[in-house]
Amino acid sequence: MKLNLDKQESEFLNESIKHWEKEHLIDGELAEKLRKSYEVKGFDWMRLAKYSFWIALFCGAIAVGSVVIDDRVINWLKSLYYTPDIIISVASGIIAAISFLLGSRWGKRYPEKVFSNEAIIFTGILFTAACIAFLGKAIDDRSAHFSLLFLLSVFVYGALAYRLDSRVIWLFALVSLGSWFGTETGYQTRWSFYFLGLNYPLRFVFFSIILVSVCFILKNKKWFSFFWDLTYVVGLLYLFVSLWLLSIFGNYGSIDRWWRIRQISFFYWGIISAVVAGIFLLVGLKTKDAIAREFGITFLLIYIYTQYFEYFWNHTNKTLFFSILGISFWLIGRKAERIWNFSNKTNLRENA
Repeated sequence: MKLNLDKQESEFLNESIKHWEKEHLIDGELAEKLRKSYEVKGFDWMRLAKYSFWIALFCGAIAVGSVVIDDRVINWLKSLYYTPDIIISVASGIIAAISFLLGSRWGKRYPEKVFSNEAIIFTGILFTAACIAFLGKAIDDRSAHFSLLFLLSVFVYGALAYRLDSRVIWLFALVSLGSWFGTETGYQTRWSFYFLGLNYPLRFVFFSIILVSVCFILKNKKWFSFFWDLTYVVGLLYLFVSLWLLSIFGNYGSIDRWWRIRQISFFYWGIISAVVAGIFLLVGLKTKDAIAREFGITFLLIYIYTQYFEYFWNHTNKTLFFSILGISFWLIGRKAERIWNFSNKTNLRENA
């Protein structure tokens, strides 16, 4: 099986083989064998298929919206207003079950049709959400404790994801888990700004730490291995987005209070966020943890440039402001390019 490379990678490898051959590090026969071991990638049909299916779903939603505008459809929907919530819940559940059944069967029969199968599964996910939402309306006791619906979603999506081996459904289970945590802490405090003295971003820092910790505890469990990477990514996303919001708003729950506070007061939150990102970057490099490394470098840059905009936007000439910004990105690009080239050369030496 030949190695698929893009045009730039192929040109770099050709030059390397040519150099090795010229320096007599390899003979002509081995050089020719290496050249035949890879090929230039063609058009990325998988990416086109993925985006096409997402666009199709989006167009379908627009089409449904356009139909709804029609007067006859509006009158029909008005008649549905009096349909009992439990009926709508059951109907949505049936449609969801059919979608999951079709998605599972077609996934086994046509495993190569990855994105079309996921589109069917996604339809089931949406109708499952509708089923749970209308079930909540049907049994509503006016307590406004709707966080229990998110908790129910966690177990439903989790069970479906495990049964169907679907990462897409597992993603919605994780999103539902975060939604349950946010709404439950809000409900317990009667929707005040703080829970145990924590605003929402700070709450989710602790939530994400628990999620990532559980993820590592279950890392070697065979039943969890299929979902481990996705859980790790979502946990780190919760963590770094929460830290980013803390670097902007601090531990303030009210926009009115935050607006009256000088931004310099939140400087230490920015330092904490940058330090955490730096730690993940270093740990990722040391342990070859690509997920930690990518999150670390990405959010370290986000934190740095967020602080740059906050503290210098109103006090710096715009020409100078964007000149500094452009030069910094150019320097980062040069450094990244050198690291990339060095990494490619190292891999080539190891594989030669």
